[in-house]
Amino acid sequence: MPELTRRSLIKTALAGSAAFTLSGCSILPRKAASHSPQQYTGAVGLPGDRFAVGAIAPDGKMLWQSPVNTRCHSGCNRPGTAQVAFFERRPGWAFYVLNSTSGERLHRIIAAEGEHFVGHGVFSPDGRYLYAPANRYEPGEGIIAVYDSHRGYQRANTFELNGIGPHQITLHPDGQTLIVGLGGILTHPDYDRIKLNLPTMKPALVMMDRGSGEILGRFQPSHHQLSTRHVDAAPDGTLYAAYQYQGPAHELPPLVARYRNGHYEEIDLGEDIHRALGNYIASIVAHPENDLVAIASPIGGTALIFNSRSGAIIEKAAIPDCAGVEALAGGDFLVSSGRGKLVRIGKGKPAKEIASMPVQWDHHLV
Repeated sequence: MPELTRRSLIKTALAGSAAFTLSGCSILPRKAASHSPQQYTGAVGLPGDRFAVGAIAPDGKMLWQSPVNTRCHSGCNRPGTAQVAFFERRPGWAFYVLNSTSGERLHRIIAAEGEHFVGHGVFSPDGRYLYAPANRYEPGEGIIAVYDSHRGYQRANTFELNGIGPHQITLHPDGQTLIVGLGGILTHPDYDRIKLNLPTMKPALVMMDRGSGEILGRFQPSHHQLSTRHVDAAPDGTLYAAYQYQGPAHELPPLVARYRNGHYEEIDLGEDIHRALGNYIASIVAHPENDLVAIASPIGGTALIFNSRSGAIIEKAAIPDCAGVEALAGGDFLVSSGRGKLVRIGKGKPAKEIASMPVQWDHHLV
């Protein structure tokens, strides 16, 4: 995107403005390219209270497992290299950099004093910088910690989010804009995972310039307790946010939002679907080859695919403790569960179990 255009965006994009627009520039590699070998990586729990990161082929075959010190959550591939970074689960005190071909551990980077990671990260398109959402837990401030892979993953910068509880981060197809799910939930390591500010939450979908840290847009859900946790971006620049509702269980608010053509809107999937999801979405993935989006809820034991434009449900499957979702080359999705299952779902293709392993898959595949 030309620099003049970006400067104009920064000047004109007010927080929550429906006038803010971004278009897909298609400079990022596709998630599921049918012309190249694929593998999917996820954090796993093992018997005996052990933990690892494991890689699988699309057919469910385990390619390698690499032991880690504690439970991990999600990660990101480093473009142009055979490296994958994985983050310890919230509160995460470290992240690992592994060889994505062999699983060999290359680095373990400790969080800065007074900070902890939240389980997610994303690399710059050239693979140099790693952007990791983190919390300064004493003041309760959300930040993006920036690490330079060319300098052994030394800390290079810190960007302020002006909010609480960042979670997933991804990169817009323009290669320059970070998309952050700001959950709005205050926690502290001394109080385990107790949510300390439910009456005053301020969740948002945040757009940030990855070079300057300038916040370009901030879009809030319809209810202050719709924690904006997970995000994804389609190749055309459409953004998706998935919520986890912190209000009364009997209330069934929308759990998915879409940002497109300057408008942020929530998608009503219907009362029955909202109930099946248990007010909780653990993953959302827009397929790069079609107009389909997949979500999964471990609380509801439900995974489903919907049409990104109409919101119509395309497929729905009951998969106990399902959470991880990734796109498969050809148009389908791969879903993982905390019970060791790997399930393939697609348009006109009912859920098909492709593997069952003696592991507990954590909430994400990359």
